[in-house]
Amino acid sequence: MVDGNFFTYTGMRVLVNEDFPTNFTVLKASMAEFPALNGQSVSYAVLQYPAGSLNPPHTHPRSAELLFLVDGNLEVGFVDTTNKLFTQSLQAGDMFIFPKGLVHYQYNADPQNVAIAISAFGSANAGTVSLPKTLFATDIDDTILAKSFKTDVATIQALKAGLTS
Repeated sequence: MVDGNFFTYTGMRVLVNEDFPTNFTVLKASMAEFPALNGQSVSYAVLQYPAGSLNPPHTHPRSAELLFLVDGNLEVGFVDTTNKLFTQSLQAGDMFIFPKGLVHYQYNADPQNVAIAISAFGSANAGTVSLPKTLFATDIDDTILAKSFKTDVATIQALKAGLTS
């Protein structure tokens, strides 16, 4: 029998009275974590950026992302389909939209202070495709990557090694 518990997600409670993470961290409430979102066309994420941390270039193939900066400062940007880069410096209280499917990033350039953001998605399963991991932490042949980036295999292997360390 379905009751109120089905429509309640408690996974964000870990944010209350916990130590701030030492690495960039995303806490999601998508259909995978919160099944009641199935068919609702909405999901949520809390993003925690320690000083100097980065949410590396990535895409969300099934949704735009509306980011609300709760605390701190972020440098954000996305690249459109003509390869034009749009950037902005955000302060607490600002919102920024990352259009559906476009490569984007967020960077906390502040060397001393943390940043916290909340992102809303127009899909219960927005998906995330991390470019560094997709390109360099999969089994794409090193020669193919080297030719694609007009570099040598040793450089590609160094990039791959940097992602696993």
